[in-house]
Amino acid sequence: MPTPESRSAARPVAPSARTHLAVRGMTCAACVGRVERALRKVSGVADAQVNFATETASVSWATEVAPDEGLTALLAAVERAGYLAQWLAPDEAPQELVESAWSVWGPVALGALASLPLMLPMLWGDHHFWPAWVQFALATPVQFILGARFFKAGWAALKAGSGNMDQLVALGTLAAWGLSVWLWWRHDGHGGGHAPALYFESSAVVITLVLLGKALEARARRQTTQAIRALQALRPETVCRVGPEGEVEVPLAQVLVDDVLVIRPGERVPTDGVVTEGHSHVDESLLTGEPLPQSRGPGERLSGGAINAEGRLVMKVTAVGGQTMLSAIIRRVVEAQAGKAPIQRLVDRVSAVFVPVVAFIALMAGAWAWWGGLGGEAALIRAVSVLVIACPCALGLATPAAIMAGTGVAARHGVLIQDPQALETTHRVQVVAFDKTGTLTVGQPRVVAWEVASASGTTALTRDQALAMAAALQSGSEHPLARAVLQAAAGMSGIPRMGQLTAHAGRGIEGTLEAPSPTGARPAPLASGQERVATPMGQASDMPDDVWRLGSQRWVSELIPGGVDPDLQALAATWARQGRTVSWLMRRAGEGWQAMAAFSFGDEPKPEAREAVAGLQAMGVRTVMISGDNRGAAEAVATALGISEVIAEVLPGDKADHVHRLQQGEGGKRRIVAMVGDGINDAPALAAADVGMAMANPQGGTDVAMQAAGVTLMRGDPRLVASAIEVSRRTTTKIWQNLVWAFGYNVIGIPLAAMGELSPMVAGAAMAMSSVSVVLNALWLSRWRPRNGAMA
Repeated sequence: MPTPESRSAARPVAPSARTHLAVRGMTCAACVGRVERALRKVSGVADAQVNFATETASVSWATEVAPDEGLTALLAAVERAGYLAQWLAPDEAPQELVESAWSVWGPVALGALASLPLMLPMLWGDHHFWPAWVQFALATPVQFILGARFFKAGWAALKAGSGNMDQLVALGTLAAWGLSVWLWWRHDGHGGGHAPALYFESSAVVITLVLLGKALEARARRQTTQAIRALQALRPETVCRVGPEGEVEVPLAQVLVDDVLVIRPGERVPTDGVVTEGHSHVDESLLTGEPLPQSRGPGERLSGGAINAEGRLVMKVTAVGGQTMLSAIIRRVVEAQAGKAPIQRLVDRVSAVFVPVVAFIALMAGAWAWWGGLGGEAALIRAVSVLVIACPCALGLATPAAIMAGTGVAARHGVLIQDPQALETTHRVQVVAFDKTGTLTVGQPRVVAWEVASASGTTALTRDQALAMAAALQSGSEHPLARAVLQAAAGMSGIPRMGQLTAHAGRGIEGTLEAPSPTGARPAPLASGQERVATPMGQASDMPDDVWRLGSQRWVSELIPGGVDPDLQALAATWARQGRTVSWLMRRAGEGWQAMAAFSFGDEPKPEAREAVAGLQAMGVRTVMISGDNRGAAEAVATALGISEVIAEVLPGDKADHVHRLQQGEGGKRRIVAMVGDGINDAPALAAADVGMAMANPQGGTDVAMQAAGVTLMRGDPRLVASAIEVSRRTTTKIWQNLVWAFGYNVIGIPLAAMGELSPMVAGAAMAMSSVSVVLNALWLSRWRPRNGAMA
């Protein structure tokens, strides 16, 4: 477990900053409330949330406090409440206690060995099978040695003025043991005689069963933190750093921004950075859920935790420590698992009064039996049974165990849920509003179509020639449309060379042909005074240079005022109505210009987008597109994807207003709206929505969106939206199942115990199984897989 001294230099904790603690010694939901009350009393604390399942506390500060002073005060408060606490880094899960198998299971085994002989007489219904002194000798070590933990924890809670599960176990078993001793003494069975109906076996068996339940519960709870521990394991301990002395292995903690690292095949990427040398594929499945390795080369980003496949990569470090994507993911998973869902508030209120209410019911059950003439023994047995079965462990585990399992399995598959509030709200989403560019579309322009002008004499081009000439003009340009042209022409042979390339701002680019075109030779030199007319591409022209231009509709209108090929102009108009960008390829012809071809650029829908929209609609969720793009482009994409409602030409600052309008609904009935976006301009809308979903964008801007969103989709796959809703629904269902299960044990068991229908031993077994069953039911979520194939 880290200590403050092991970290960097201390600095004041700003208002709203959080401090995380690992809390040891909690045994039930009542302990949670006790620790929370103690932490909230510390000066400067705004709020404190304690999670029983993760054994962690998250403290937010209202005023600035020096870290050492604030941490000391928090640790002291927890200690006064009767527990132990240690500091945790924001991206760290509590370390598992190093315990041998004997320390965990040894007490259970010893308790079973002592309890088994006491249980044998029950098979024959003979309470006189063992002499009283044998029963006493077997039960007493279990009661006071193996059960000492219950007395210690119960006494600490009592001194703090609160109740907990340990008090119920301690009171119940001590009452059974004490009653047996009393009956033995009263019937003078201490000399070897047999006392009638002794209950030493109830005392020993209940403690053994509670110990067994605690061991199984701890084992199951450890499984719920596997998602965090798996992410933490992605950090290598050492890295290969390139320095003046060459390649040297150094600890990861010594790596700084701008260091140069080498990642060999099979090694994990140690931190975030950019590739400077080499090509390879990297496996990012544990970070993003993407099942296929991704190609990486110079200039492309690497995320810490990914596995380098086959090639040697050299990278320049861009982020270290808590600033890396892996740390951000771990931090959000830790915070989500440590937080509380709104339904947990009800459970906390119930748990706060649970122990005194149960103690009262036990007292009344015993008194009623006494007044009913059943005798003191039967009265005490009924009271003990009520105390034993009413353990509130299951109540404390019901909600956090499901949240831990749900957020953990979602994170493994690329859905990062930031807090339990988002998890609990997402399942109620009625409307999903999508941003268009980069969310439903690729986010980069592509050459969607191109066409050449109709043949006019011998001046026409083929489609391949037109694309080759456009690629020649755009060679070396970093403009998005230039990259689209070069991508479309990738793999083509015979692309000519252009010289004297000149950019005309707001219009396009001009170049002179330097090499033979794809279909012919360079033009022959002009003789003195010779004139030439335009000739087919690749043949000599009447101009001294073969000049070409690629530019906008505005430019072609200026250069060719008489208009271009009518068929091509009509096609370009159709493209423009669809919201596409149109560029024209022109060639100088005599004193004027001739339009040779038109290119249509568009942002194509992602391959998975239509399936994502259909999946949401099949779930009964309404889909809307909110885009700043022109209406033609937005409606074209929406039609292709099956979205019927489009809000287009929206300024970034106005998107939040449209989200609010969607929330208002019809007839004043408020609707739950989720907003999905991928960039900085979407942050206000993400914050305004009931659930903001930030989609990873390789072009940047995701970090800002993540801060405003409750859910982060770690891949640019819109199908993850339906997956987030699905996992939220499953998790919410598990929460309610667990609460019904936990309350059901008590609602059914307490009356039965009060009526004398349950012995203390059966009550103890039921109590132990309630906690285990709740955790196992939550862990069933780890088997969840999305139905839409987004994470296959």
